[in-house]
Amino acid sequence: MNATRTIFAAAGFWLCVAGVLAAFLWHISVGAKPIPIVTVWQALFAPQDGVFDHVIVRDLRMPRAIFAISVGAALSVAGALMQGVARNPLAEPGLLGLMAGATFAVIIGIGWLDLAGSAFIPLFAAVGALIGAVLMWTIASAAPGGATPLTLILSGAAVTGFLYAIESAVILMNEDAFRDFRIWLSGSLAGRDMATYLWALPWFIAGMLAALIIARQVTALAMGEETAAGLGVNTVRIKLIALGAVVVLTAAAVSIAGPLGFVGLVIPHVVRLFVGSDYRLIVPFSALIGAAYVVMVDIAARVVLAPIEVSTGIVTTMLGAPVFIWLVRAKL
Repeated sequence: MNATRTIFAAAGFWLCVAGVLAAFLWHISVGAKPIPIVTVWQALFAPQDGVFDHVIVRDLRMPRAIFAISVGAALSVAGALMQGVARNPLAEPGLLGLMAGATFAVIIGIGWLDLAGSAFIPLFAAVGALIGAVLMWTIASAAPGGATPLTLILSGAAVTGFLYAIESAVILMNEDAFRDFRIWLSGSLAGRDMATYLWALPWFIAGMLAALIIARQVTALAMGEETAAGLGVNTVRIKLIALGAVVVLTAAAVSIAGPLGFVGLVIPHVVRLFVGSDYRLIVPFSALIGAAYVVMVDIAARVVLAPIEVSTGIVTTMLGAPVFIWLVRAKL
């Protein structure tokens, strides 16, 4: 990147950081009991015992805002990697079966194997996401014409529908065990605990680091495998690392928020409008803008129909579905 572009990229980066911070503080301040930003700031950096507003901020609202930031960043980066490596503008964890696989594995682990501990949830989600990806790719590759953008989407839809049908049957057979997971299955940040997040945090970090490390090679892959190979990129190795990053990021996000659809589809396309096709910029900007996006969506889910709270996943689907339809019309 030349000097001018580097300066603009750095300015944009810090502007996005400020935007995430502003969204984070706003998320904490709004709710059934509005809390002034000044009080939020005091609660975060100079908490006082016995102050009710400080308890609300630190014990209830701050964790949820942190969950929203992490999930938004993870799903956005996962979608960006999938679109770059597969050269498929419609690729994202929810559409290609990874999210359904992660959700299915968590349901099986909790419902059938009785492994409800927080430590197991990200692990089961990762295994399920990998299985979903393998099933999707196998079905698409066996179709006439191979794994085209259209067959990948159709295969992902088939895998998602099949796994969700099995999930419904499992839940019906053991409704008591899954009573607390009904909201989670709709894609929600409500009621999540910090213990699960702390177990998922290493997965978030590992996926993000892997994405940043391979960002330059993903830029080459996005131009075609022959071009990437000509530039000295080990395409098989980079694809495997990218798959691993997508799997762990999806697993971490699903373990916290359940199946939160279309985030990984929408955000990378928005980012490319501003930063172009260089994944050294797409990856970090997707993380920041995705984080701010899910925080803002979660605010809307909490306040638009207050006192009723809408699941965050319902809002992301309502916002993402029109973008998906437009991309289908434009790209296929």
